Amino acid sequence: MARPALRVDAVLVQAVIAGALSFAHLHDLAAAAGQTGWKAWAYPVSVDLLLVAAWRRLRADGPSRLAWCWFLIALVASLGANVATAGLLDLDDVPAWLRILVAAWPALAFMGGTLLAHSPADPPSAPPAPTAPAPDSAPEMGPGPAPVTEPARAPEPVTVPEAEETPALPSAVPVPAALVDHARKVADDHHARTGARIDTDTLRARLGVPSHLADAIAAQLT
Repeated sequence: MARPALRVDAVLVQAVIAGALSFAHLHDLAAAAGQTGWKAWAYPVSVDLLLVAAWRRLRADGPSRLAWCWFLIALVASLGANVATAGLLDLDDVPAWLRILVAAWPALAFMGGTLLAHSPADPPSAPPAPTAPAPDSAPEMGPGPAPVTEPARAPEPVTVPEAEETPALPSAVPVPAALVDHARKVADDHHARTGARIDTDTLRARLGVPSHLADAIAAQLT
């Protein structure tokens, strides 16, 4: 069986080159701000990892204010370092405010990574339940002709068969399709992390919905 020929992906090569240039610019800026040795190499890793973590949170759990906030912070830090090394700043005489920002970045990146890893996703707001239309009022009847009276008769006994009671069917809970899709993503993520199917209580806690709505969503996931 012939082995497939090695193909070079132009997009991947371009991404590697762009990442290496951005990595070098962040290293040069950190070194110029007084971070020497291994610390100057750790700054590019911290910025790029925070950017990737925020983007992964946006792709996995959908748009959220937390993920967008840290994605923009990491993007501004990366773009700012690339622009600053383009000759706009004298790297031999870095201003004090830039030294302060570079020195404060590790604490900021640690807080951002911790919040992205341990904060639950914002549950989607469930649409309000549709309200039943009000019944139309019966039209008023005008005065009609007087009824004709008939002589009273003895009522005949009528045998009424006993009707069998039909069991009441449970009322169906309307579940939006977007909420079911989001619940399916949460269930798949839970199964991938734990190896077991998600139970109703965990699903209700992750989605932040009432118990009856969580039961209806779980029934559609099976």
